[in-house]
Amino acid sequence: MTAIAHRAALLHSLADPAEVGLDASYEYHADGLLLVADGRIQAMGPATELLPTLPAGTQVIEHPDALITPGFIDTHIHYPQTGMIASYAEQLLDWLDTYTFPTEGAFVDPAKAAEVAEVFVGELLRNGTTTALVFGSVHPQSVDAFFEVAERLDLRMIAGKVLMDRNAPDYLQDTAESAYADSKALIQRWHGKGRLHYAVTPRFAPTSTPEQLAAAGRLLAEYPDVYLHTHLSENLKEIDWVKALFPERSHYLDVYDHFQLLGPRSVFAHGIHLCDAECQRLHDTGSAVAHCPTSNLFLGSGLFDLERMEAFKVNVGLGTDVGAGTSFSLLQTLGEAYKVQQLRGHRLHPFKSLYLATLGGARALRLDERIGSLAPGHDADFVVLDLKATPLLDYRLQQSRSLEETLFVLTTLGDDRVIRETHAAGRRVHSRDA
Repeated sequence: MTAIAHRAALLHSLADPAEVGLDASYEYHADGLLLVADGRIQAMGPATELLPTLPAGTQVIEHPDALITPGFIDTHIHYPQTGMIASYAEQLLDWLDTYTFPTEGAFVDPAKAAEVAEVFVGELLRNGTTTALVFGSVHPQSVDAFFEVAERLDLRMIAGKVLMDRNAPDYLQDTAESAYADSKALIQRWHGKGRLHYAVTPRFAPTSTPEQLAAAGRLLAEYPDVYLHTHLSENLKEIDWVKALFPERSHYLDVYDHFQLLGPRSVFAHGIHLCDAECQRLHDTGSAVAHCPTSNLFLGSGLFDLERMEAFKVNVGLGTDVGAGTSFSLLQTLGEAYKVQQLRGHRLHPFKSLYLATLGGARALRLDERIGSLAPGHDADFVVLDLKATPLLDYRLQQSRSLEETLFVLTTLGDDRVIRETHAAGRRVHSRDA
């Protein structure tokens, strides 16, 4: 066992501040040591206590002016949309027709999928994201391309082929039968291979027939440890469309519920316009919501009600939602999440932000025993944040009077430049300065 110790300030979440209070929600060591071996965290704590206990010959790497946190967890992102980020925006349904569908059509070409997968994963790591729940395109080869890159780097990633058999261009439609067969083959090829997981991925209710949604439910029943990943209540016109397509269902979530798509590994992106019954049902089934603030603002979709989710005890993760989202950076995404809550009359505390980007995301994905923490036994997925990454950040942090102020400044002024290093399974997979 070759061990490496990383010395820097260490910070991670212990629990949701909404449940345990701010003071009990985190652990911090101003001069900490993180001991890593065999892809796992072996020990973490004060450097002065751990240094004398290190095995002989252990390499100690000093990270000056740095803060180490768990790797960031993105609970909703579209990798085929990497090349269309920052497309002049309309609202959701027009935006899909104008930009998204033509862009995703190119993924019929495996070479295009492979090219974008490399760029996409590189951007994730450059921004400190070590786990993501990822939409592919309707083409199975899009998922193969993504997983090939993720497997090579030994990343913990979740992805799936989009299911879409109506209300989309012909060149992007599959069928209920082909969607089931293609997804099943991808599950058998990739799910559980290394640190990879599969997600059954209907785009959203309007683009799947009842027959296809039923096929998705069959896949979840046959493979109970795979994920369900789709969209929910992002846009008011979208919700009206769902009502027209499924008039027999009581609300949008009930469409998915009817087809047995809710459960502990089900993640619904957005969830902005939910009624009490939907919130309660999300809680009762252990389903999670991915909050995507940059996308919601960019497309004018609405303001996510985090306090309501807390009241109903719904698991919430954070999503960049690229390409409707405007940044791969979860630090920047947290800055926008703060503004969204301000507009709702609620302040997002920095320790809650830390939780959402790390342990909260892990809990939303039911992976909190493996990721989202620096506790011993967890995967050694972590990021080294540079507290002097830019002149403004350096100067501003010289004025900081507390840990929470430092954390807030990082989530307000921080971006990819703050990510000095990204480590996955104990191996450095991104170095800003290399």
